[in-house]
Amino acid sequence: MRRRLYEPEHEEFRHLVRKIIEHEVTPFYEQWRADGIVPRDLFRTLGAVGVMGFSVPEEFGGGGTGDYRYNVVVQEEAARAVVTLGGLRTHLDIVLPYLLALADTDQRARWFPGLATGDLYTAIAMSEPGVGSDLAGISTTARRDGEHYVVDGAKTFITGGELADLVIVVVRTGRDPADRRAGLSLLVVEKGTPGFSVGRRLHKLGLATQDTVELAFDDVRVPVANLLGEEGSGFAALTRNLAQERLAIAVGSVAQAVTAHEQTVRYVRDRTVFGRPLGQFQNTKFELAAMAAELEAGQALLDAAVLAHLDGELTPADAAKTKLFCTEMQGRVVDRCLQLHGGYGYVTEYPIARMYADARVTRIYGGTSEVLKTIISKSLGL
Repeated sequence: MRRRLYEPEHEEFRHLVRKIIEHEVTPFYEQWRADGIVPRDLFRTLGAVGVMGFSVPEEFGGGGTGDYRYNVVVQEEAARAVVTLGGLRTHLDIVLPYLLALADTDQRARWFPGLATGDLYTAIAMSEPGVGSDLAGISTTARRDGEHYVVDGAKTFITGGELADLVIVVVRTGRDPADRRAGLSLLVVEKGTPGFSVGRRLHKLGLATQDTVELAFDDVRVPVANLLGEEGSGFAALTRNLAQERLAIAVGSVAQAVTAHEQTVRYVRDRTVFGRPLGQFQNTKFELAAMAAELEAGQALLDAAVLAHLDGELTPADAAKTKLFCTEMQGRVVDRCLQLHGGYGYVTEYPIARMYADARVTRIYGGTSEVLKTIISKSLGL
């Protein structure tokens, strides 16, 4: 079905992103996978053509657009090329919105020009060992000492944490026995600050080029001027952007599932089994037909959610529904596509094997499927 999501300017942007990936990413991607990380200069390259700064205000060298469809295009083109651009999605879709919404005049002047050019790259540190999705259980502390906060604690599963120049760290600045959510604040910790260290890189099942690390804070002195928003308002700030975070994951899930399906259709046309193409067997036809129907449903739901987000009408429950359906659908589609590849699908030189490994985490991060079902059930009054 014809999608009605995009305008001509989005397709022009798509052409630009596709060319960049073809020339600056694909030829080097296998080496990046072996290295377990993308080169830092990739983000400067993307910044030079406007990809890093399309949502940054024009006065700081950005594009000045809040149109989320540009973010969608970046994810779709990466999925089309079967590449992962490190933690770029986290930077553009999750971290940058916090800075755009909460940074004061001084912070904007300090950070926004570098964000637009790709000279500054970001991460957000929420998860802690043993805490998981329970943000109210965060124990990393920030104690006020004059014009600084002194931060102590540890974070884990931090996407982009190894390369990040700025890390938004969720800290506890106070406690209220009556409200576990109170007393959380957001501090921007800059790379190289004494006491702030990047721990081991976590070796994951998939997403090989995405640096995911542990972070440690040992008496880290962070200027009060790096407080993002008001002290104690961290929980409200975090929940404000959850809908876009979950939408972003759904975008990648659908795009990657579409690519898996397209590659599998091509594979079964060429693969010969028992003297005839695999695509001529009824089971193959039925499996791919069923997947095509699921993909259309997922794409329609996703596009509706993107348009609702553009209009400021995407509710937390609707974002949860979108992520739940799209990520579960991705899991089913990619699994069935690998099955149709047979033994070759289990060999990592085939893209379907990498897509299978990458797909598993989408039902976990940004809110597990179980957490999302809880949110949806509450919206039903249950």
